Amino acid sequence: MLPQILRRPLVNFLRAQLQSPLAILLAPGATLLVLAHTGVVADVIATAAGQAIVLTKTQSDMIVSYNDAVSRFKYILAQRRAQIDSKQQLPELPGQALYLARNNILSAYKDLTDAFPSKIGRPNKFKIPPAYFDADNEPLIDEYVSLFNVMQAPPSIAQKSDTPFADVIDLGIDIARAKGLDVSNAELAGRIGLGLFFAETNGNQNIGNARSHTYKGSLQTGITEDQNGQKKWAGVRKSIATFDPALIDRDTKEEARVGNLDHRLNHWTAVRDGLMNAHADLFSQIPALSNALPNPIDQMKVFELIQIIPSPTRSALSSGNLFDYRISEPTIVEYLRNNSIFTFGQVDRAKTSATFQEIFDAMWLFNDKLERAEAKFDEIKVQRSQ
Repeated sequence: MLPQILRRPLVNFLRAQLQSPLAILLAPGATLLVLAHTGVVADVIATAAGQAIVLTKTQSDMIVSYNDAVSRFKYILAQRRAQIDSKQQLPELPGQALYLARNNILSAYKDLTDAFPSKIGRPNKFKIPPAYFDADNEPLIDEYVSLFNVMQAPPSIAQKSDTPFADVIDLGIDIARAKGLDVSNAELAGRIGLGLFFAETNGNQNIGNARSHTYKGSLQTGITEDQNGQKKWAGVRKSIATFDPALIDRDTKEEARVGNLDHRLNHWTAVRDGLMNAHADLFSQIPALSNALPNPIDQMKVFELIQIIPSPTRSALSSGNLFDYRISEPTIVEYLRNNSIFTFGQVDRAKTSATFQEIFDAMWLFNDKLERAEAKFDEIKVQRSQ
């Protein structure tokens, strides 16, 4: 028989499947049985009407796996909270175990809803597709975000900006103009830059990274990426000075301010160098991209993929058929999984290749962040027009 600790979750789950009150399930004539035969466990629920539902071993395993994933996530959340509140030494890369536990709860729930579609519930405030997430667990994700905010807080020497969102927009626009775009298309680059800021850090400046020693700052760049961005910035600085000397004055002040510090610890220089490193050379494609992808969220997704898998994304853009371009390299697929794309559930994780259309569709975890970036861009645009 199932251990006692698993019986109640199973009863509650089956009650939802049958859409019957628990009282009926436990009434005379309604019995929960667990039968073992030829080494295979079959869970049987008999209703008062004499009907029976037999769960396969796979279905039973999915129920157990989901309950285990929830329990594990709760345990790690509580452990990190206790360590932080008591000012204990955190383990190396303290966010990694939390991240994996978060992934497991989404994965296990997707497997569960694949087996029991009726388990798909109401929408949730994080805009995660309901097939991947039970809205009753929203408080767990709230705590997850809260813990990461503590673990990834900027160091005390970080140099913040009082206008972090406007900075990203202004740098994106001017870099795009330096690359030959007109004012209208350059504005799209500003919006795309803001999307990257939200996608990488949820709009938090100068943050660390609780899952990596390599990446940090407002665009989560590595040292080499930042240094490459600095060199590229030097190549466009004079051009920008001809049409926006005020921005260059700001840049001069920020350079003096950051001095010999890591440029990623200053919001302005971190964004500037991050945009120049990976994205500036592709800003010239924005006019064609906006015609092909009129949805601003899709435009942001392209440039976020430049951040995650730069070479394949460049190849896809050059192919002339972005959405049908297929990626099959195991290393690239693994990069996508490490960034919450094709990460959740057995069906998604079984993928060994994908078109860019499939990749776009699988980037649903980015949607909420990119939508907030778009809203912030529109808000600033309205403010500046008044």
